[in-house]
Amino acid sequence: MTHSDAEREDANLRAAGFDPAAPPAEAVARLGELRAAPGVSPGAIARALGAIASAEAAAMLAAMEAGASGALRREVRRALFRLGQRGIAPAAVAAAPARPSASPPAASGLSALFSPVDADGARVVWLVKERRGGGLARLWGLLADSEGLIDVALSELSRRELRTERAEMERRAGVTMVEGNAHLADYILCEAFRRTPADKRSRVGNFLTLRTEIVGSPPPTEIVHPIYAEMASALEHEPGADLLKEPEIAAWKFPPAEIKPYVDEIKSIRESVLVLNRVQQEERINVIVERAVGELLGGERAGAIRRRLEDIAYYMARSGRREAAGWAAAAAARLRDGADVSRIAFFQALIRAQLGAVFAEEQERAREEPRLIMTPAEAMRAQQQQARPRRR
Repeated sequence: MTHSDAEREDANLRAAGFDPAAPPAEAVARLGELRAAPGVSPGAIARALGAIASAEAAAMLAAMEAGASGALRREVRRALFRLGQRGIAPAAVAAAPARPSASPPAASGLSALFSPVDADGARVVWLVKERRGGGLARLWGLLADSEGLIDVALSELSRRELRTERAEMERRAGVTMVEGNAHLADYILCEAFRRTPADKRSRVGNFLTLRTEIVGSPPPTEIVHPIYAEMASALEHEPGADLLKEPEIAAWKFPPAEIKPYVDEIKSIRESVLVLNRVQQEERINVIVERAVGELLGGERAGAIRRRLEDIAYYMARSGRREAAGWAAAAAARLRDGADVSRIAFFQALIRAQLGAVFAEEQERAREEPRLIMTPAEAMRAQQQQARPRRR
């Protein structure tokens, strides 16, 4: 490779969102995410890691070396040498963090099944292992976005029993379980366990012990979601507005406590006695919606929203909805890449739907409950009504 080729690859890496000046842990994590990104070369990843003085960078390089050959292997070795000159050596590859990959090699005898994500972010994941002596071991996990891992169980089943239980679950829940990537299933379960609140950990505290019956490797701490490689051609397009019609998106419910402050602001504008013009009201409401998009889909929330969109896109792709899967993957990619989502039509429509749902629920409750307190606008209208001369 020529020097100009390397410079071009390094420029592509920076254009994809890598910041060499970021803190080491953040820089390594970002490089892990970019390893399967379109247009990013493994050689550029290796060179960037060689410039980060951290054990995590060395560990990722060691993991890359295990599966590298030719020019890439030489690039990885040079990066490791540079770190070694600074006194940084990788730990044994076996103890290194799980290597993120868009399409990890399938572990022997491992398979997985996924349910769709429901309105509250709950889903069921099965991780299945073939036993040498016959039969199957199934690790069953129920998880939710807000609660982490809710329940877990390990069962020994025959193939026939597994098919029967799958059919029964699909019948009772009215959903379809789809087959998918076992490494992704393992990551989803492990990540849910890490997010389980301490006061609720007792009900799933044996998860890691049960997992060792299925998977022999350490619990993964990061992964490049396989949906990005699968839907690479769709990522450059804006997510379509029709994505809101898909059941997983249409039923999505944000926590009411997060939505209500914006609903209250909008109500105050609509009830204000000062805003007389409908156009003025809409302009102020648009400002609130744009701010809500930025705040509800930014910061720490962005990661959780992105992961949910990734999993929804993955399920859609497995269930034959390829176009919708591409839209969901593109939406997730915008969050992954730090785009200004407040300017993207899909995210604006998503938040408007959330605001509208909470607003409609409050209106329904108001109709069902007796009104004891008037709003300022209602009080003023009542006074005006009383002041009008009565006709004889």
